[in-house]
Amino acid sequence: MRISAPARPARSARPARSARPVRLAAATAAALALAATAACSTSPAKSDAATGAADAAAGAAGAAGRTIRVAAAESFWGSLAAQLGGEHVEVSDIISNPDADPHDYEPTAADGRTVAGARYVITNGIGYDAWADKLLAANPAPDRTALKVGDLVGIQEGGNPHQWYSPASVHRVIDRITEDYQKLDPADAAYFDQRRTEFLGTALAPYDQLIAQIKATYAGTPIGASESIVTPLAEGLGLRLLTPEGLLDAVSEGADPTAADKSTADRQISGRQIGIYVYNSQNDTPDIKAQVQAAKAQGIPVATVTETPDPATASFQDWQLAELRGIADALKQATGK
Repeated sequence: MRISAPARPARSARPARSARPVRLAAATAAALALAATAACSTSPAKSDAATGAADAAAGAAGAAGRTIRVAAAESFWGSLAAQLGGEHVEVSDIISNPDADPHDYEPTAADGRTVAGARYVITNGIGYDAWADKLLAANPAPDRTALKVGDLVGIQEGGNPHQWYSPASVHRVIDRITEDYQKLDPADAAYFDQRRTEFLGTALAPYDQLIAQIKATYAGTPIGASESIVTPLAEGLGLRLLTPEGLLDAVSEGADPTAADKSTADRQISGRQIGIYVYNSQNDTPDIKAQVQAAKAQGIPVATVTETPDPATASFQDWQLAELRGIADALKQATGK
């Protein structure tokens, strides 16, 4: 079973990172305070935190048939968690709206209760969802297991946080989620093994196959991109990303790229030094819109990606597969292969 958080207001281009701390800190503090109040409630109704504690105790005893309550900071990780856990998990996504920006997300009291009641929490880390760390700290549970993807793949804050676009990282997360489920519910270890095998062999197989096909056919093809979300995918596909790293990082973080980096990217487009241009359609600043139009004017095929699944109901693999097909079509148009 999978539960999604309510939709959030739509956003346009991200504000600069320097504008975030005060607003985020205030919102987070309010959410933490409300979550702590909810967790400590002595009313007759059973709180989420109490339910989570009971589930954790049962899981520690290895009782078969228990449902593991899972909280995923982002829905792309939640999709994997739900499919790997099947009937033995209940997954709640904190961020599931394609228009919500995980960088700037303001957690609510309901988010705090979701984390408080979870036996297993999945966060991205790498500075992407620092608010999730604060929710975990405000709702400690000795029997809870927490997976921070950045720690798993060995990337600390300051590195590229968009690891759901790295095929290698995705497979590591799949393996770790399965291992963690087996530790939380050892009596159903064989069930979780079967779920992983079926998921890799059926649901995720087209994703893996298309990645291999793109890499075999188009490895080394120069491409341009709007921001650093494309970097892990380009590496996984064997494509050569020419856009200056400074511009990619600046756009991703809501900052202005330097004039030099912008000029370089513009020259790469006007001189047709790139085969295709890939951009995040959920973060299209005026500069990026101008680059997209310039690429199209030069006959450079444009492919799009999004930060979070769009539509929100899409599974991880369906979302990624649609984007990979768009990139493959653009590469075919650019190269004739």
